[in-house]
Amino acid sequence: MSDFSSLKNGKGQPQGNSYTPGVLNVSTEEVEKEFEKKMQQLRTKEKEVEVMRSAHGKYPYIDLEKFPVSQEALRQLTKKEAEEKQAVVFYYTQDEFRLAALEPESEIIQELLHQIAERTHAKGGLYVISEKSLSRIIKLYDTLPTIIPITKDISIKAEDLEKVQSTVTDFSSLKNALKEATTTDILTFVLGAALKLDSSDVHIEAEEGQIAVRFRMDGILHDAADLPKEAYKQLVSRIKLVSSLKINILDKPQDGRFSIKIPDGDIDVRVSTIPTIYGESIVMRLLRQQRQGLTLDKLGLIGKSYERLLKEIQRPNGMIITTGPTGSGKTTTLYAFMQLLNKPGVKIITLEDPVEYKMEGINQSQIDRSKGYTFAGGLRSMLRQDPDIAMVGEIRDLETADIAIQSALTGHLILSTIHTNSASGAIPRFLSMGVQPFLLAPALNSVIGQRLVRKVCPACKKKIQLDSEQMERVQKILSTLPESERASTANKPMEFYVGEGCPACNGIGYKGQIGIYEILLMNPDLEHMILAGQVSEFDIEQNAISNGMITMVQDGILKALDGITSVEEVFRVIE
Repeated sequence: MSDFSSLKNGKGQPQGNSYTPGVLNVSTEEVEKEFEKKMQQLRTKEKEVEVMRSAHGKYPYIDLEKFPVSQEALRQLTKKEAEEKQAVVFYYTQDEFRLAALEPESEIIQELLHQIAERTHAKGGLYVISEKSLSRIIKLYDTLPTIIPITKDISIKAEDLEKVQSTVTDFSSLKNALKEATTTDILTFVLGAALKLDSSDVHIEAEEGQIAVRFRMDGILHDAADLPKEAYKQLVSRIKLVSSLKINILDKPQDGRFSIKIPDGDIDVRVSTIPTIYGESIVMRLLRQQRQGLTLDKLGLIGKSYERLLKEIQRPNGMIITTGPTGSGKTTTLYAFMQLLNKPGVKIITLEDPVEYKMEGINQSQIDRSKGYTFAGGLRSMLRQDPDIAMVGEIRDLETADIAIQSALTGHLILSTIHTNSASGAIPRFLSMGVQPFLLAPALNSVIGQRLVRKVCPACKKKIQLDSEQMERVQKILSTLPESERASTANKPMEFYVGEGCPACNGIGYKGQIGIYEILLMNPDLEHMILAGQVSEFDIEQNAISNGMITMVQDGILKALDGITSVEEVFRVIE
């Protein structure tokens, strides 16, 4: 009000018009119009702020009409996301960000706040804004300079791969090759050697005096080579560059990815970095996109287990769940199911994070939490397309579990995974999420517990004699087998094998992996236990065993008895 007081006389009326030499002569009518215009703008602003505060009392209001917004802040959301969700990021640093929205209390905005915080590892704050402020910030997107994205593909030439394959036959030869390689070639050599040695992960770890390169082969980490400290910074920068990570951020975790283009098919590389006391630790997971011949028997599902499971996956509806820790082959097992079920006339849709193997004839969809595309939301949308079979990469919350169970009860076959240590632990895990027992019991067809064990190298396999303690333990496990299985092993010689180590297995004694399984099938007694609330993991396991379930350790010993793996390897994985 004080801004306009000079326009009025002491009685609150506009001052009269008088002529003063050298001063612009303004009419009373013009002064009144200008005064009313200013007052109306002020009243509108006050009313707008009051409405905002009353509608969203728990969130502070901010006026962004003249607020300076950086390009980095704008780029935290795309223009399309800002328009669709009526929200913008107006402030951003490495440590914190501020999100403003028309409806900050909505679930969509709450989820968006969580997603940005998870992606940036920064602390977030939420504000309410007016439509005018929102419109002004959205217009700023048109002023952003266009950035040409850096290619994410590393083109490994055929001749470079041939050089690596001819040079690298074991870890010793890799060390020699890296000594002669230039800094720019180190990444190509490391990745080429990892592919040659069939590694699933490459670990680059900063230590006090050197850089350790380790390969995960058949589930076990092996020291592959050491790099000089001076090559570390350039190697990390190159990995970050091709992974679209921020090179200047050294004190926060980052996640990225890139692809390797080779004649045999693309390799998707997922990159993870975390800060350590001597630098950054980098893990590159190698996902071979093309997988041919995924069959149940090749995975290790054989005999009675195979027959029982085959009946389950051919049922038209219900849920089949695979369980086990990370790296136990759960997703691969589900892919083998889908390959078996992938026939003309059958519609299969998947939700994955990420899509690990590409399969023809299957609609594969990749989760993107940064854009609000979650397992729960994706599953809800997927079901509108009426698939016969739906594969959900992981069930980790009540919302996803509820949608999956309802789908299984209404004519769909649902395949998914859950993180528990055994098949019998899946049911208590579902109930702890909040799933209703009367829905879970009729929806669940079977639960598969699994682990991966290394196979004895066939080139250097030799027979061994177990010591008395190991033999006693093995015999006790075999004595608890179902009667039909005990009969089949009664006349088998108690012979077991290990690998001595040879060039074919890089001196390790093992080559490749195979699954060991336990398959829990739903039965009337188990269904009654669930409905009655008797859901301890021990009771469920005893029920399954009494109904003919072969446990994982029993399946492992049977495979050791067949010379596929070793007793030591089975006990390493299971107990």
